[in-house]
Amino acid sequence: MKLVTYTHGAIARPGLLVTAPGVKTDDASGAVVLDLIRSLAWVDGRKNAAAKDERAFAEKFGDSVLGFIEHAVDARPLAADAIAAHGRGELPAKTDAGAIAMPAADVTLLSPIPRPPSMRDGYAFRQHVETARKNRGLEMIPEFDQFPVFYFTNHQAVIGPGPLRVRPRHLERLDYELEAAIVVGREARDLTAANADEVIFGMTIMNDFSARALQMQEMLLSLGPAKGKDFATGLGPYLVTMDELAERTVKTPRGNTFDLGMRAFVNGEKLSQGNVNDMTWTFAQILERASYGVTLYPGDVIGSGTCGTGCFLELNGSKITKDQWLKPGDVVALEIDRLGRLENTVVAD
Repeated sequence: MKLVTYTHGAIARPGLLVTAPGVKTDDASGAVVLDLIRSLAWVDGRKNAAAKDERAFAEKFGDSVLGFIEHAVDARPLAADAIAAHGRGELPAKTDAGAIAMPAADVTLLSPIPRPPSMRDGYAFRQHVETARKNRGLEMIPEFDQFPVFYFTNHQAVIGPGPLRVRPRHLERLDYELEAAIVVGREARDLTAANADEVIFGMTIMNDFSARALQMQEMLLSLGPAKGKDFATGLGPYLVTMDELAERTVKTPRGNTFDLGMRAFVNGEKLSQGNVNDMTWTFAQILERASYGVTLYPGDVIGSGTCGTGCFLELNGSKITKDQWLKPGDVVALEIDRLGRLENTVVAD
């Protein structure tokens, strides 16, 4: 299933992205958002649910995608029933509590998890690391092959599709980064690569926006990145549960790999291309390191790091692009097979 956070008015609500009955699943024009809480209430037999019933379900399962993840054991079967009822044309478009089924074109999608409990970003693609270092006149760092590394980024500065609002200093070499990200599904500690995939709830697209001038300045002090990264990270447009990626998943001794093509476009021009299965370190291996002596929680987000060719820093250094950076009015769109398209427009704030 595909989980979203949407607005159809002033309040952000959790939802399910599905297709209209009788419409092919690859036809984007037939996309429908089902209000998650109202769908669960209806499936549970509360047709024409009163507002108090909706509140009761929100109290039981949470009023967000994060709440759904935390209560997935009980909530997910009801959600599956709602999707099936919608497919049969049985789910009503609305109840007394409000709209249940809305055309996706009529709602605004936010990040599926607008405020994750925490957010780490990995450094898992060897091509990106090696090329970026080569472009700076540096040899490949041997520690890259010894353990997967990550940093914490600002989980309070997450955005979804739509405007990317930046201040003037962010526009000094503003960059995108093409990444995938996983979301933790249950509390876990001291995982191993052999069992870590079991705690992954789903996957989404991640754009690790970077103000390169600020980043390079502060990292001269061997601490960071901080201000070069803390202003915005894009997640979305939806969170895909891992069962939907089963046919693109390969089990290996070091954890699952995922055959998912990755692409980035700026103003319609394709600049980046890769595949999630190009990760040198798997998500399972990153989870093993991240959970060593530390508890992970439902909703925690962990990014893959940038794929090869996945940012201007690498492209400019390799002379694929010529001193190109994001500027106001630019539209950057990231696509990953099965995970959708995350599109943002740069806006000077």
